[in-house]
This record gives sequence, structure tokens and C-alpha cells, in this order.
Amino acid sequence: MRDAVIVGAVRTPVGRRGGGLAGVHPVDLSAHVLRALAERTGFDPAEVDDVHWGCVSQVAEQSWNIGRNAVLAAGWPDTVPSTTIDRQCGSSQQALHFAAATVISGQADLIVAGGVESMTRVPMGSSGQGADPYGESVRTRYGVESFNQGVGAEMVAERWGLSRAQLEEYALSSHAAAARAQDSGEFDAEIEPLAGVKQDEGIRRDTSLEKLAGLKTPFKPDGVVTAGTASQISDGAAALAVTTSEWAAAHGLTPLARVHTAVVAADDPVVMLTAPIPATAKALRRAGLTLAEIGVYEVNEAFAPVPLAWLAETGADPSRLNPLGGAIALGHPLGASGARILTTMLHHMRAEGIRYGLQTMCEGGGMANATIVELL
Repeated sequence: MRDAVIVGAVRTPVGRRGGGLAGVHPVDLSAHVLRALAERTGFDPAEVDDVHWGCVSQVAEQSWNIGRNAVLAAGWPDTVPSTTIDRQCGSSQQALHFAAATVISGQADLIVAGGVESMTRVPMGSSGQGADPYGESVRTRYGVESFNQGVGAEMVAERWGLSRAQLEEYALSSHAAAARAQDSGEFDAEIEPLAGVKQDEGIRRDTSLEKLAGLKTPFKPDGVVTAGTASQISDGAAALAVTTSEWAAAHGLTPLARVHTAVVAADDPVVMLTAPIPATAKALRRAGLTLAEIGVYEVNEAFAPVPLAWLAETGADPSRLNPLGGAIALGHPLGASGARILTTMLHHMRAEGIRYGLQTMCEGGGMANATIVELL
């Protein structure tokens, strides 16, 4: 039976909004990791059957199938096709799922999955161009004028009884974990420097509970969610090479991990951020595993209430959650984040000898992908 294995994983540093990667066109951000992936992994780009590329704001510099333009910018053969995918924040995680399914089915042997987002150059929400993306029927069904993730984060905090102090303590711990990982060189092997940027720029080493307590709550006057307990607006790209064990062996490539289970789930689109909980349950059920068997879990820190509610609902071990920090500290370049998180998790699993890792992330529209990978 054919399987799906990851034979390479690389990312750019994650740049702050207006930071060191702001001057790099998103096509060139993408091309940079494509070239690095081929060079590091050792495959011939001419043998790539397809490139599945995640990107959320597919407008302006990220329009016209940015995945294909990235292939051309990377100098890969004209014969390498690509498609661009939008499953909101999970776009590049979904790209991996599509890639795994495609090689398992026999429709392809080698696919590159990844994504990009330059949120400095193409601001979040710009693809809507000021129009109503929902339509009257959707708004009437849910009794809302619009859907807002920040408001959803406040709803999650209220439902699970999470205080502002708890959220800010979590945010501070994310920065601290990321700083420790950066200082010890844990990110170095997965990052391909670009434009003079060698490390993730978002880690705030000078933040404190006092500073976080002074921030406004923009989504609710008496709320608990602030910019300090939300993911950062960022620039970056990441890429993964996906093939089968048989093809990898025949071409001298070393599998890093097997894509064990890949699922997607959906939940309330108004609260919007709770789907990682049913997605996790679905993935474990399909995998025939328990959460106790998973050595590390990455739950994207879109907002601090998301991983905290996930912990409360699943009863998971907090020490295994986002051990190197998450999007609150490292940033969240939307279309790249799924591949960025998996790249980080894979390198951590290899460094620590962890057999199973689980990744999940909330997505616009109330969806979530969940992926379980097994170290090889």
C-alpha cells in the first residue's frame, strides 16, 4: 500500500509587519523556500508533479495563482505545475493534506506543499475589496452583520471561563518559550535566511504582565482579548516535500516522517475558533490513537483562548503544547502558517525522538485541519 512521507521541510524566518522581509515580493518569498527545499532535500525539481501552495489574501501581489509564479521565479522547469489553495489560516496545512492524498492515490509521486503570506504588502482582508463576502442568506441565518475572529475569541474566553490574567500569562509563556528555543538554536536547522534576516523577528523579550495589562481590548469594551494575546501580523513562507516511501528509496531521499492521519472539521462560524477541538477528536479516532500517545501538539495561537480552551476540553498535557512558542510570539503569516508550524514540529520531533505529533489550527468560517505525523 502506498503511503505519504515528508522528505524535506524548510521555512523562511517569520518577519514582523514592516520588518526585514517587508521588501520581498511574496512570489520571491515563495521561490526562496522552493529553491532551498530542493537543494536541502536533494530532489530534482523537474520530477515534481505539482506544487500545492497556500495563500489567503489572493489579490494584488498574491494574485494570479501565486504558486505557479513562485515555481517560475524559483527557476524550476516550465513543466512543473502549481495550484493555490485557500482554506483560510489552514491553507498550507490543507496543501499538505491534498499532497498526501494525491501521492497515496497514485496520481503523483512527488509533490511540494507549502504556502506564503506577506501581510505587510497584502494586508489581511484586502481580497474582500470592501465588498460583502457572505451574502444576505448567510448573515440572516446566523443573525450577524459580519463574522469577526476577535469577537469569536472573546466568546471562547467567556464560554471556557478564561480570565484576562490567564490569557496574558499564556502569551508571556509563548514569548519565553520561543526566546529559549531561539537562543538554544532550535530553529536554526529549519530556517533558510533571507534578505539579511536569519531569525524570527516577532519574539518580544521585553514584554511583561504589566505591559500586557496596559493594552486595550479592541473587540469588546469590557473584554479580555488584546493585541498582546493575539497572533502577530507577519511575513513568511514554508515548504514541504511529500512523496511515498517507495519513491523516496528509489531516489535516495530520506523520509523524516509519515503523514499518519489528515482530517478537516467544522464548527460554529460565529464563534469561529472552536473547530480544533472536534478536529483533534476526529484525527485521533481515525488514527486509532489516544492523546496520551501524542508526544507534542501544536495548536495555532491565533488567540490565546484557542489553545487554552483546547487544553481544557481535551485534558491534554500542557507541557507538550506549543513547546517552542507559537504564533503569539513567532507570528502568523496566514497562508504559510500550516507549513511553518509543521516544519517546526518535525524538527522538534527529530531532535527529541518523539514518535507522534499532532497539529491543528482554527480557520475562518469555523473550520480546522488536524494532522498527525509519525517520526520515521
